[in-house]
Amino acid sequence: MKRRVFRMLAKINKAILPSYSKKNLDLSKASKLQLAIIGWRAYVTKNALG
Repeated sequence: MKRRVFRMLAKINKAILPSYSKKNLDLSKASKLQLAIIGWRAYVTKNALG
């Protein structure tokens, strides 16, 4: 059940949140909000896969 919730969140993230890897964002120059979005997406992806 937990995995299903995270898979649904991953699909929502993909549709709504920007993908910084496609924009070649330099992490050293990223704002706090951008870093928070990257961290959130990584957390959701990790839990959706495992």
